[in-house]
Amino acid sequence: MMELLLISHYILIIALVIFMFAAIRMATHRSIAMGLIVSSAFSFTVALLLLIVGEIHNIGFYRDISLPLIILGFVGTIAFSVAIRRD
Repeated sequence: MMELLLISHYILIIALVIFMFAAIRMATHRSIAMGLIVSSAFSFTVALLLLIVGEIHNIGFYRDISLPLIILGFVGTIAFSVAIRRD
């Protein structure tokens, strides 16, 4: 059972890397909205990768890093979109 969980972690890591490449592809569209989506996608993906690697290697400090990264990424995205809407 434990091997199945480890295999699923590695499959999720591969899927997140593919998602990061797709986000890079989205960054080629030159608009502010796409830049905002790409930066939010990257921060979310990096935070998830930190959570998964911390789970695989049993390091709790990765969780402490990734949770504020998720929260601050979300707050930054909302703040940036509100600032752009005012202009």
